Amino acid sequence: MACSANELAQFFGPNITNSTAAADFICSRFTIFDNNYTATKYAIDSTYLLFSAYLVFSMQLGFAMLCAGSVRAKNTMNIMLTNVLDAAAGGLFYYLFGFAFAFGTGGSENGFIGKHHFGLKTIPSNDLDYSNFLYQWAFAIAAAGITSGSIAERTQFVAYLIYSSFLTGFVYPVVSHWFWSTEGWASALKTHNPLFNSGVIDFAGSGVVHMVGGIAGLWGAVIEGPRIGRFDHSGRAISLRGHSASLVVLGTFLLWFGWYGFNPGSFNKILVVYTDGSYNGQWSAVGRTAVTTTLAGCTAALTTLFGKRILSGHWNVTDVCNGLLGGFAAITAGCSVVDPWAAIICGFVAALVLIGCNKLAEKLKYDDPLEAAQLHGGCGAWGVIFTALFARKKYVDQIYKPGRPYGLFMGGDGRLLAAHLIQILVITGWVSATMGPLFYILHKLKLLRISADDEMAGMDLTRHGGFAYIYHDEDEFSKPGIKLRNIETSATTSNSSDV
Repeated sequence: MACSANELAQFFGPNITNSTAAADFICSRFTIFDNNYTATKYAIDSTYLLFSAYLVFSMQLGFAMLCAGSVRAKNTMNIMLTNVLDAAAGGLFYYLFGFAFAFGTGGSENGFIGKHHFGLKTIPSNDLDYSNFLYQWAFAIAAAGITSGSIAERTQFVAYLIYSSFLTGFVYPVVSHWFWSTEGWASALKTHNPLFNSGVIDFAGSGVVHMVGGIAGLWGAVIEGPRIGRFDHSGRAISLRGHSASLVVLGTFLLWFGWYGFNPGSFNKILVVYTDGSYNGQWSAVGRTAVTTTLAGCTAALTTLFGKRILSGHWNVTDVCNGLLGGFAAITAGCSVVDPWAAIICGFVAALVLIGCNKLAEKLKYDDPLEAAQLHGGCGAWGVIFTALFARKKYVDQIYKPGRPYGLFMGGDGRLLAAHLIQILVITGWVSATMGPLFYILHKLKLLRISADDEMAGMDLTRHGGFAYIYHDEDEFSKPGIKLRNIETSATTSNSSDV
């Protein structure tokens, strides 16, 4: 809002004795108002981003409950501890290195990796604030949490420390820089010469977060091998069911709640007015993104419910929860640029992708206790392709830049699809080239998998000093008084026959 004292003074009548001074005073008031408006806008956007960060961080609790319910009771404490570790170790390494590698722009442009803001030394700046770090850290530890599910129930604790630090401090941030930084070589936010003059529209990370975590988990599980008892001697799959469907459902609902920070929060700002009408600002796009997220998850859940019923003959709540999350993982890339009806298609296909990936994993004797690689890797890849097919021109113009390519099925050309296929290839290649050798080195150093005896007994007892659940008081048998004992049925029957 600009105010010129000289121009304003011309409108004052002859009764104003000092029109220039009056104009200067009025313009100074306008300047103060304009500064306060700008500060208020920053405050609203920062508060919105911080609230979204809190929602995304709450997904860690969802991951913890989902993982705990999906493993056997004898490994509950172990998997819960690894979820805490992902957040704690990830926080330090993302602060020291990760955020700089991902968003450290400035100076000479580097499309591969960032090189500023190490340890947040130059934060806040014109482009980034502390709220940006907190939000992106919550994303980074989500990727690490996905990987921990794939290698659950047979991995040494030191391996979790090493892979989690490496993933959040280097592997994931580099991918973030490629597709989310304003300097990334394939970013849709790049202002000049983006990939195919398009860039990749991976709005909230079907590729950046879910594929990275899923492929990393895939390599860890492949190198470790399946859990003892997962397949019999003939190769037939044996179900090793998790011990608590209640925790699985609780974790799923917590993740669902957190996804409303994951996807709508990825706008980073809410107080943005679009040019085609003040009623249709970014706040409306935020609401649409929440709707598309919801519809994709709901559709995937119902499709999985009936699909698994046809295949297995059961109504399985765990399968439905995984299907729901697969729909969320798929819609994450295009949630802001597709219509609600398209989100239903996304969720329907995501469920079929998940079912198909699980069938393939079983045939290949691949063991993933949480179906993390299939869910996040497979459904995430479908989400990347889906966005390139169904992104609507109007939404792409509003959120990115007018004139950018949009979905092939929505009248666009094939440039966006080509960019997205390259994204799938480079993420697969990068994560395989970094996390695969890491897990292999840990395996060779005997730091990856626990011993067979420890695995059979359960890591809670052998590695963490006790079980997660206490079924009796520890001093029960040390108390004085009459003790009750169980009467064996066979003994009772024998005594009765003697009489």
